[in-house]
Amino acid sequence: MRNWGSGVDGMREDGFIEGLMAPVGMAQGVNRRSVVAGILATGALLALPGCATMGKPSTTDVIQRLLTLSSQRAFARLTQPDGFWDSAVSRIDMPVLFGRSGSAAAKILKSPLFREKLQHELNNVAEDGARVAAPLVNDAVSRLTVSDALALLRGGSTAATTYLRQSMGPSLVNAMIPELGRVMSVADDPILSQALAALTGVNITDAAHALALGADNAIWYEIGAQEGEIRANPAATNDPVLIAALRLL
Repeated sequence: MRNWGSGVDGMREDGFIEGLMAPVGMAQGVNRRSVVAGILATGALLALPGCATMGKPSTTDVIQRLLTLSSQRAFARLTQPDGFWDSAVSRIDMPVLFGRSGSAAAKILKSPLFREKLQHELNNVAEDGARVAAPLVNDAVSRLTVSDALALLRGGSTAATTYLRQSMGPSLVNAMIPELGRVMSVADDPILSQALAALTGVNITDAAHALALGADNAIWYEIGAQEGEIRANPAATNDPVLIAALRLL
């Protein structure tokens, strides 16, 4: 059982880094540390975000690498056709805006078939929002500063994603609204057009805002799911830095 609250066997961050840097033959973790020795010998750490020169890898470097890979995988999945719709964790629910009680839209949405088609179309529209969000997340990861990176590495399966989301606040929502509004306004889809026309007292920006909120949640759910998969099986990444760091925890 790992001690997630206070560290791995009481190890501080400097101890963790020394563990990554320890030469082959040290008493504990020889196999894992020999992997890192190979990394240092080949200069693989130069590929880490923020590592301009060779030296000790930092826990922030590992967090950045973890989030970079998690977000890349997430956006690759979400921006493919039916990416949101087919995701087990990121399908967007029908925004409440499209079913307000007593509105014409509520009457239209009584049809289960209409509701499903509309929800599907909204998930497809969200793909354009994800394309806008992707570079923002990538930039945020590259500039990420963490006061206690080791705590994030020792945290739960989505600890790094949660930290990144909190640091970005509503920036993804705000960035996606204009693009989602544009896509909705030019969409040649009768279901979406009928639903939007029935939203009395609601403009296209309101609808785009509602969808952006759902897309924002979905994006972070997917990034978190990818982080969890990487933590559970770092070897599958073929990334020697992540493999060495996550196996030391």
